[in-house]
This record gives sequence, C-alpha cells and structure tokens, in this order.
Amino acid sequence: MVQPSNITSTDDTKAGVLSGFTAYLIWGLFPIYFVAVKNVPTLEILGHRIVWSIPFGLLILAFRKQLAETFAIFRKPKTLALLALAAIALALNWGVYIWAIQQDQIFQGSLGYYINPLIYVLIGVVFFQETLSRLQIFAVVLAVIGVSILTLHGGVFPWISLVLAFSFAAYGVLRKQIAVGAMPGLFIETLTLVVPALIFFAYWAKTDVLAWGNMGPEIDALLIFAGPLTVLPLLAFAFAARRISLSALGILQYVGPTLQFVCALYFGEVFTTAHAWCFGFIWVGVAVFAFDAIRKSRPQNPAVSQTENLQTAPRPDSR
Repeated sequence: MVQPSNITSTDDTKAGVLSGFTAYLIWGLFPIYFVAVKNVPTLEILGHRIVWSIPFGLLILAFRKQLAETFAIFRKPKTLALLALAAIALALNWGVYIWAIQQDQIFQGSLGYYINPLIYVLIGVVFFQETLSRLQIFAVVLAVIGVSILTLHGGVFPWISLVLAFSFAAYGVLRKQIAVGAMPGLFIETLTLVVPALIFFAYWAKTDVLAWGNMGPEIDALLIFAGPLTVLPLLAFAFAARRISLSALGILQYVGPTLQFVCALYFGEVFTTAHAWCFGFIWVGVAVFAFDAIRKSRPQNPAVSQTENLQTAPRPDSR
C-alpha cells in the first residue's frame, strides 16, 4: 500500500483530495463502461482489460522512470509468487464484477464495495489478532443485519457482494505483504494473467466466438480503452495517497460504491423494500465505521497496526 508522505502544503492536500476523488469517481462510474460492452462475453472483457493494460502500463512505467524497479522484481521469486496469488484474486474480483453488471446486479456490486472495509476488520481479527473497538463491532453487526434482511426477507443471498468483498480483501492483504509500488505491482500482476488471456483469445478466434473484430469498430475501441481505464485511476489514487491521510482516503473510498448505487438506479434495476432495509443498515454501519476511523486518526500514534491501514484505505488496484 502506498503510504502518505508528510503533507507539504495546502495546495498538495487539495491536489491529493482532487486526485483521490477522481480515482473513485472513475471506479464509481465503471458500470457505464461495462454496460456499453454488455454484449461482449464476460471473460473476453476481462481478457481485454488484462491485455490492453500491458502496453499502456509500460508507457506509464517509462514516464515515471519505474522500468528498472519493475524488472528488478523478476529477480525475486518469492515476490513474484505473491504477486501471482494476488493476480488470481484480482482476476476473480474483476471477472465477478463484470459479470454482475452484465446480469443487472449493480446493486450487489455496490453493496460488495460498501462492506469491503468491514471485511478488512474481520480479517484483522482472524489473521492479525486485532481487537475490535465497540464502534467497529457495532458497524459489523449492522452490516450482518443488513445482509441477513436481504437474504431472508428479500430472498436474495448476496453472494456476488460477498465474493467481491472477500476477493478484494484477499487481494489487499496479499499486496500488503509485498514491498512493491502500485504501478509496478499491477503491471506484474497483469503480465502474470496475460498468457492465459491470450490462450483464450486464440481459442475463441479459432472457434469463431471472439467478439473482437466482429462487433464493429466502436466496440473494438471500447475494449482497447479498458487498458487506460484500468491504469489511470490507479495513478490518480497513488498521487492522492502520497498527499492526504489514510483516514481521508478511507472516507473517499465510499464515493465509488455510492456512484455505483446511483448507476443501478439510472439503469433501472429493481430496488425492493429488502434492498432499502439492507442498504439502510449498511450505510449506518459505514457511517459508524468512518467516524471511528476519523476519531482514531486524530491522535498521531506512530504504532499504527498493519490491519488498521488496510481498514482505512484498502488497495484499489482490483477495481
């Protein structure tokens, strides 16, 4: 995770907030893009997102003079192995999210990213022996109540939301163990996934089911755009993370699922009473969680726990 450096000026802080907001704005509007390519199979969209991130990522690495840092990773087998595991979690998160939008389940996608920070809290308890504060316990209980209402009263088990939240959390925890920058790490992860993607492309082309080149130049252009659409918000986030506090990033991260929620309403997804109760409990839980994060950030304690960092600003790379 990119740690924020000392804030040097008000202008830096404003630029950081603007960059962070821009990153989450793009992630929050992702449903618009995936609806635009809705007729392309999920796995092919995932493949294009992986493949086109490679050349665009190389350009960014060259511009930021991070090529040497990136290629040095290939001399570290343990780091490569961890990045490969992170890539699996990344691909799962991307794939399920794309599929959810194609199946008119944007509400579930939004819900998954709302509860993701609370999943980090649970991971902290189970794997890092963290102790929950009373407010954190209250926030988790509210989230559980909300999911239970949607499952029992609405008759919809939000497995999409849970898969998104847990895969994103798994990715964040893995990346937390790796001393690699955001952009070099993402490049290696997508490079790990590019060979399977190209194999699938070759098979689909041979069996005449490849959408690429067969659905018109507009769709082809949109699929190429998946590369910069993946990389650009990450750069904006990295810029922000060096200029504003983790607690500020923790608040900004809710811009994404909120915009996804608005997108679901815009695209006409059915919003039931069970959804209303579920999101109501989740929103209160999120507010309690955010308040607790802000409260904890005020005393400048240098001994910030590993998982607390994850809770307030989880890795965004998987969006």
